[in-house]
Amino acid sequence: MVVLSKLYTRTGDDGTTALSNGDRVKKHDLRVEAYGTVDETNAALGLARLEAEGDMAAALARIQNDLFDLGADLSRPDPAADASESYEVLRMTPAQVERLEAEIDAMTAELEPLRSFILPGGTALAAHLHLARTICRRAERLAMALAEGAEVTPAALKYLNRLSDWLFAAARMANDGGRADVPWVPGQGR
Repeated sequence: MVVLSKLYTRTGDDGTTALSNGDRVKKHDLRVEAYGTVDETNAALGLARLEAEGDMAAALARIQNDLFDLGADLSRPDPAADASESYEVLRMTPAQVERLEAEIDAMTAELEPLRSFILPGGTALAAHLHLARTICRRAERLAMALAEGAEVTPAALKYLNRLSDWLFAAARMANDGGRADVPWVPGQGR
């Protein structure tokens, strides 16, 4: 359990921050940008939860916890060094990805077929989920860029990709199973 006795440390006043292994990096380091954008996704899901009920609220709560796991994973460089630690390093797992896939499949089976691209919106819950989806996509792009020059857990990358799909399906579910989706009308503003 984490215990915070003080909210400020002054150690970041020089423009650096500590990764979970203790290494200090610039606050604009790509790794920090990636896990910071995961945190931003999580905050957007907190807003969505204000509108969610029942199974959707429970799923969003679980995903918010998964996103903290993901942030912990991304904040720890060098997965190959995990075995040398005296404690278990928190990493994303294939099971977390598989759970999202199963839930996407279940939601998709209930949705109206897509006949057009849709605009982000509809109900308040759907709008919040679409916002979270776009932030999640940015987190995925940053994590993929990070993976080009550093080792990143494969399940972390897959989780971000599946989560954006999950959020799209969930937004459609929040729009009465897709019946209240807002269709894109090409050239409407011409």
